[in-house]
Amino acid sequence: MIKNFALMGSLLAFGVGQAFAQAAPPPPIWKQGMTGEMASSKLAPHAGKFTATAADDIPIQKLKLPPGFKAEVWSSGTPGNRAMARGESGKIYVGTRALGRVYEITDNGTERTSRVVVDKLNQPAVAMHNGALYVMAIDKVLRYDGIEKNPDVQPVDLTAKFNLPPEQHHNWKYLRFGPDDKLYVPFGAPCNICELPTQEYAQIRRYDADGSNMEVIATGVRNTQGFDWHPVTKELWFTNHGRDWMGDDSPQDGLNRLSKVGQNFGFPYCHASGIADPDIKKDKPCEGVTPYVQGMGAHAAAMGLQFYTGNMFPAEYKNAMLVARKGSWNRTQKSGYDVVMVRTDADGKNPKVTPFITGFLDEKTQAFWGRPTYMLQMPDGSMLLSDEQLGAIYRISYAK
Repeated sequence: MIKNFALMGSLLAFGVGQAFAQAAPPPPIWKQGMTGEMASSKLAPHAGKFTATAADDIPIQKLKLPPGFKAEVWSSGTPGNRAMARGESGKIYVGTRALGRVYEITDNGTERTSRVVVDKLNQPAVAMHNGALYVMAIDKVLRYDGIEKNPDVQPVDLTAKFNLPPEQHHNWKYLRFGPDDKLYVPFGAPCNICELPTQEYAQIRRYDADGSNMEVIATGVRNTQGFDWHPVTKELWFTNHGRDWMGDDSPQDGLNRLSKVGQNFGFPYCHASGIADPDIKKDKPCEGVTPYVQGMGAHAAAMGLQFYTGNMFPAEYKNAMLVARKGSWNRTQKSGYDVVMVRTDADGKNPKVTPFITGFLDEKTQAFWGRPTYMLQMPDGSMLLSDEQLGAIYRISYAK
């Protein structure tokens, strides 16, 4: 009998052990794609700072810009702020990712004040169109008509018209209305690297403003977080994040040009300028794929892209791209944490990348204090730059 109890106890312990083993949580999604030799890597995404930072505590003096340029704190106290949109009255609307908020920032000429328009959404982004604020999250689309004059307006729910895919990873949004008056939206890959579960991911779409007439204009786009249209050619240019866990220097993030509807940019089989994926394979993986125009650095997290069309900056900035690089985590030596200028020929060839704003990262200590994400050109030709890490917006101006 004692032996039977011992046997039963062993079986019970074995069963409990199996249950615990089966119930063990899966690894975090950002580890997907790690190879065996990288299993001991201590690289991991950087924690965000989602509490308010006072303007006096922002080391703006550490930023370095070309001669004649100046950076100053324009607003603070909006944790997690990312992409911005400006209303006709001058109010600025700002989306967030982790916090799920949309802010409204009002400038009275001497100071900026903010309020929360909506909270507890799933990674909302914003755009303004004909006096209406559009807010798109992973699972919701809201339109606030006339919000600048009526701050308490109730939103129109457009979710059902946009046919949003449900997976969250890399599905956070960036919204922008194009020269054709259509709303452009990316739907990123639901993984670091994988065969797509359905074809509604890794693409850029455009819609009529009411959500009708959806059209897929680009495929194979892993994770674009910013785009703009060339002021002359009207072609769409966009940033694209490369996959993780292929080493410090590969694949690079890309700066891409959409010259015709329907181009394929490679994901998941082909990356950057023609690198076959080592994990997701097929014959001739890069055949028919449009390579990037310019590499933007491996894991540098190229985010917002803004063609400069103002008259404040020197002539060489006219129609050049300014690209914010939020900064790497999947790299032994950090890269990015800056804003660069990209100039090309009139036909979009021969790109040249030069530094524009540096100083968020200390190269010697590898410590960073800010993470630049998006830009917004103001009517006077100055540029606003959002810092997601400190919840601040900086004004970049130029004087001879």
